[in-house]
Amino acid sequence: MSGGDLAVRGLRKAYAGVRALDDVSVAVPAGEVVGLIGPNGSGKTTLIDCVTGLQRPDTGTVALDGRDVTGWRSDRLAHHGLVRTFQQVRTFESLSVRHNLRVAALGRRSRSRRLADLVRPDREDRALRARLDELVDTFALGPVADRPAGQLSYGQRKLVEFAAACVLPPRVLLLDEPVAAVNPTLGNLIRGLIRELNAAGTTILLVEHNIEMVVDLCHRVIVLDRGRTLAQGRPGEVIARDDVQEAYLGR
Repeated sequence: MSGGDLAVRGLRKAYAGVRALDDVSVAVPAGEVVGLIGPNGSGKTTLIDCVTGLQRPDTGTVALDGRDVTGWRSDRLAHHGLVRTFQQVRTFESLSVRHNLRVAALGRRSRSRRLADLVRPDREDRALRARLDELVDTFALGPVADRPAGQLSYGQRKLVEFAAACVLPPRVLLLDEPVAAVNPTLGNLIRGLIRELNAAGTTILLVEHNIEMVVDLCHRVIVLDRGRTLAQGRPGEVIARDDVQEAYLGR
């Protein structure tokens, strides 16, 4: 599946008079990895929430491949290939890893596809089992595939959520701090998976505090500060700017 083109224009969002986003525009061209960085409270997660339908912006638009998708529900966006992960990991803790992935797959199918699966459940089961097996292998979840997600480490649950976002190959993937609080081994695995997804064509918006990872993976970087765009451009050039160092790195 080819990557989608994501364009956010003039986004504003306020809570009780406090502007979380103030005229923010973000372009994520098809096939690119774009990093979104900034200090805590700069508006990064609010931006993702507005893009993915969890919040509705006060003004501004979100476009996917030139189509206005502002305010679309997350399930409808997922049917069109735009999915996300969360800063605070979300899994069904009482369900096994494999069952978590199955729930994600079934929830992202269109109504017509679900009806077709009811007519031919044998075909659906074979195809779905094959896809789940592929994800378990790709995300190195084999040893824990049948364990409840609640028994896994935080990093392993991050992997489960990441895999669940990929049950239907995404066209645009928004990752909210995918390696936060993850040990270096799993962090390197996640980094490799992001690289592989992008090499296969997936467009990625990456929110991450690990600057070395951002520089390594991203084609461009956008810096938010207090809800506004502070800087954007090539990673090395942006990180080296004095205003970015002061706002983001406290120097």
